Amino acid sequence: MNRNLLIVNEGRILCSTSCGTEPYPGRVCAPSILLNTWQNLPYLRAVSAPAPQGAATLSHYMAPTSPYALILDDHPLVAHGMAEFLRARLPQMEVVEAAGADDLLRRVEMRGTPAIALIDFWLAEGAAVGLIAQVRSHCPGMPIAVISGDDDPAVMEQARQAGAQGFIHKQAAPETFGLAVEALLSGLVWFEPGLLGSQPPRSRDLPVTPAELGLSTRQGQILALVLQGLPNKRIALQLDIAESTVKEHVTGILERLRVRTRIEAITLLRGRRLELS
Repeated sequence: MNRNLLIVNEGRILCSTSCGTEPYPGRVCAPSILLNTWQNLPYLRAVSAPAPQGAATLSHYMAPTSPYALILDDHPLVAHGMAEFLRARLPQMEVVEAAGADDLLRRVEMRGTPAIALIDFWLAEGAAVGLIAQVRSHCPGMPIAVISGDDDPAVMEQARQAGAQGFIHKQAAPETFGLAVEALLSGLVWFEPGLLGSQPPRSRDLPVTPAELGLSTRQGQILALVLQGLPNKRIALQLDIAESTVKEHVTGILERLRVRTRIEAITLLRGRRLELS
């Protein structure tokens, strides 16, 4: 690597010396320059950007042997889908899927700071706000993208306050997802509040009611939230029912739809618009 290529200040690239201009705080190089050098960011952050005073650090803070992205989503198929997309879009980058919050932290300590971490806001144990803050303190210079199917603007704001530099809605197009990741790898932020709650039904979607699917009214309400990507705990909180009740209803919904997983249910109902009233 040409060590004269980048100038780093507090973990952020300010300018390439090839830009032809003097760097100054807040200046960011063209994305093409930044994207050509993202694979060196973890090393640069580790040796050039000391952690803020008082920030927690890992016991074995080291540069990773190779750049990698770290993904945590409690829906394995969703995590695998994101991983496969990133492998195709960024073939130089290794993509690692964490099995849970503890596994994510263990991998960071064992392998060093990732180039980027993508974390689902709603995990099996609840909101990931605490985990995001913990990862931020461990890896102060690393971009964190929060992924969620939740349309509540407060979710995005909580993610931002916890230390995330980006928020990507699960209803975003794959190209948007790719652009967001590339922007974050370039040292930029990615928040698009206009996307939240602004996804109108497609005009070609066929309306369908819970009754037409053989579901009860309550099952229809739960299915609508499942289609938004919400986990059982979030559904239970929103409907003010026990999580065990949600699990029973989800099992019944999958059986009625003759599918095995939530992803299969979403795929089955693609092109349909669930109407609850």
